Amino acid sequence: MSTALNCSDVLDLLSAYVDGELSPDICRAIEEHMAVCHDCFVMLDSMNKTLVLYHRLEPPEMPEEVELRLFRVLNLEDFVA
Repeated sequence: MSTALNCSDVLDLLSAYVDGELSPDICRAIEEHMAVCHDCFVMLDSMNKTLVLYHRLEPPEMPEEVELRLFRVLNLEDFVA
């Protein structure tokens, strides 16, 4: 038995859906809603594209001065190169 979801339900579950955290029944209900709701489909597509772009980014490097101060505050001087 499938539960019909509205747009608000889908938007609340979208992040968990993308992360693969939902049961197959809930995933199926979301997919059924997406098949008939262009707005929610566009939201999912946008979220997926944003994640792809995010994963392509290089992590920013921490300035050496900041790293040294952080290690001192955390008493991790032994780890400073």
